[in-house]
Amino acid sequence: MDSSFPSALLPLPEQDTPALVAAVAGRLLEKGWLLSTAESCTGGLIAAACTELAGSSAWFERGFITYSNAAKTEVLGVDAALVAAHGAVSEPVARAMAAGAIARSAPSRAAIAVTGIAGPTGGTDQKPVGTVWFGWSVDGQIRTERRRFDGDRATVRAATVHYALQTLLELLGD
Repeated sequence: MDSSFPSALLPLPEQDTPALVAAVAGRLLEKGWLLSTAESCTGGLIAAACTELAGSSAWFERGFITYSNAAKTEVLGVDAALVAAHGAVSEPVARAMAAGAIARSAPSRAAIAVTGIAGPTGGTDQKPVGTVWFGWSVDGQIRTERRRFDGDRATVRAATVHYALQTLLELLGD
């Protein structure tokens, strides 16, 4: 799903992260599911936010930090041809990262994958700084979405963490 590149989603205040993680944890615990993450542009910030919560080992399985293209291929099984054809910051790669996180972390039933351009360099006209592709795998169903966040590197990364967790919470349902 391409969200037509909405601009300027501002991150929630940092103090909201623990509450968001606690809500995700509650839903996962209710379902008896584990979560895994596959992160590129956030470099493990989603996993760090999750494991900041005491008792997270009851619902958090593992995190993969696959910053390089080679890591995406070697660790998550992302086809190098996908990366070559579409670039690391793309829907097919985000989808493959989410699928790879699930495949390599059984018994996880939920995964978050993020790949993007946090900046300040690396952007292009087609993929400007702040572009992030998300992939969520929830009970065998994968959803992808592209967003663009305005701001500096820290702001883009924080917004990515918040959006990834908030959307996962929605996908987990009640």
